Amino acid sequence: MADLLRREEEFYASLFDSPKGGDAVKSRGQMIERKIEVLEDMATKVSNRRSRRWLNDRLLIELVPRLHVEEIKGLFAPPPWGEELPVSAFCRTSDGEWDAFRSIDMDVEARLMQQMKQSSTKQKNHVDSDELIALNAWHRIDRQTREAIKRNFLPDLLDIYEDRIRAFIEDASGKDVLVLNVQDPFQRLLLHGVCEFYNVSSTTTTTMRDGKLWKTTTIKRRPGTGAPSRLTLVSFLRMKKNGSQ
Repeated sequence: MADLLRREEEFYASLFDSPKGGDAVKSRGQMIERKIEVLEDMATKVSNRRSRRWLNDRLLIELVPRLHVEEIKGLFAPPPWGEELPVSAFCRTSDGEWDAFRSIDMDVEARLMQQMKQSSTKQKNHVDSDELIALNAWHRIDRQTREAIKRNFLPDLLDIYEDRIRAFIEDASGKDVLVLNVQDPFQRLLLHGVCEFYNVSSTTTTTMRDGKLWKTTTIKRRPGTGAPSRLTLVSFLRMKKNGSQ
């Protein structure tokens, strides 16, 4: 083992005392290759487990190239060793503003927190109520039409139908009938689904026009038709698609 250490020291001395310039680089590379060969040869001849482990560690060290300053710095790049931490909002704010925040009266703080909690609860209940109304309206649509709407979701077309029907329901001029001419069978199915969502009746009749069949859909209010829901059909379906409960 002592002989191995002596030969190791000789190798290190030869590496750092090599000539300067281009020849130095070439000579140093050759010495490293020679050292690796010798270490490999030693590792095969040493039987002691501790010595073999020491030789293997030395061999691994020689196989790894020397790191530059930037490479060493990169090993400690994550904070708190490397780059400086960004300045927090607490540090960017003047002491006076934070003093006012820290010194707030406990009773005032309790009232403020209670008001925020009540406001959040009221808003949540309001959203839940709108969603419940939309859910009931959705279930008014027959199952076949619901599956068709979900399978081939056409939000732009549904938006057009909803705008026309909502305007018809909210019309105060006394208009009792809305007539739409939708010739495509699937689009007409969607129209009937939107009508059910807003609780209005829809009937399609067939006539002849220029020798061709012409479809006309007549939409009327029902006795139970009320103001349109705050949540549209398209918005409701998007909420459900995104996993909203």
